[in-house]
Amino acid sequence: MLTAELIAPRQFRLLEEKIADPAAGEIQVRVDAVGVCGSDLHSYCEGAVGDTPAVYPMVLGHEPAGTVVRVGAGVSGWSAGDRAALEPALYCYHCEYCRAGRYNVCANIRFLSTIGNPGFFRQFVNLPPASLLAIPRGLSMELAALVEPLAVALHSLKFAAVQVGETVAVFGAGPIGLLTIASLKVSGAGRIWAVEPLAHRRELARHMGADVVVDPTAVDPVKQIAADTGRRGVDCALDCAAKDHTINQAIRSVRNAGRVVLTGIHSGVLIPFDVSNLRRKEVSFFNVRRSNDESAPALELLVKRPEWFAPLVTHRRPLENIAEAFAIAGDYSDGVGKMMLVQEGVA
Repeated sequence: MLTAELIAPRQFRLLEEKIADPAAGEIQVRVDAVGVCGSDLHSYCEGAVGDTPAVYPMVLGHEPAGTVVRVGAGVSGWSAGDRAALEPALYCYHCEYCRAGRYNVCANIRFLSTIGNPGFFRQFVNLPPASLLAIPRGLSMELAALVEPLAVALHSLKFAAVQVGETVAVFGAGPIGLLTIASLKVSGAGRIWAVEPLAHRRELARHMGADVVVDPTAVDPVKQIAADTGRRGVDCALDCAAKDHTINQAIRSVRNAGRVVLTGIHSGVLIPFDVSNLRRKEVSFFNVRRSNDESAPALELLVKRPEWFAPLVTHRRPLENIAEAFAIAGDYSDGVGKMMLVQEGVA
């Protein structure tokens, strides 16, 4: 099978590997579509994700969908040809966090696409049945590959706790920000501001449901949101960009006793933090760690509204062209929204 390894910052290597037969209790899946995530781009562009340096070579990719090829002994309910969204996290199910239902912070988690745990930028993978979520024939593989990032956006709303009609600002309209806007719209949020420097992403934000789009290179978003809300501020702000300035803009944009949710991943380990505004307004601050049992609701939403989400997938490349795909996504060029690595001929 073809595998794409990241071997240095901005450098991939393609190699042919053998895929073992699925062991007892495993399912072999052909990986048909994988989205390029922001954390993949951190490893590619910066050689690290936060305080975790990349260890080369490594196989990235954790937003996959695919087709069952064969099943191992003892597996029931799955057959060759079945289609599924694929879960990249493997949990132990017995630590204190798993027993409490906080699987995403499992003490023994194996997340496929991290150091020592190859991800899905390869043609085939063997997985336990718990990692497969059946998708209907009518849903494209590309949209099924949005299950993982959409689940992250839905998970963030557990902390945002947005009530019907509440105002929200979303900083960053990359794929996670765009999916967050969609999730907010479904949740009944009122007026939504999207703060994004790239024009094509501001247009995608409008499509996903943003009521106001703000170009932070042209105006101060904090001042605009203050003016738009009669100096009150929004009820909640979500930082999906994770830049030093965006986290503090989010803090400054919320009302007294408002809520700030950090969904994005910062490049640096330590960042400037506006603790005075956080304290003075008694802002509630939350951090998001991937998702936790939100994949099924994410799939349900994608099946219900495929035409809403389809414009997010702007670019597609075969695995053989992964270097080109990452160059485009890493430089935010060519009007890229979500970049997909796809098997040729797969719908």
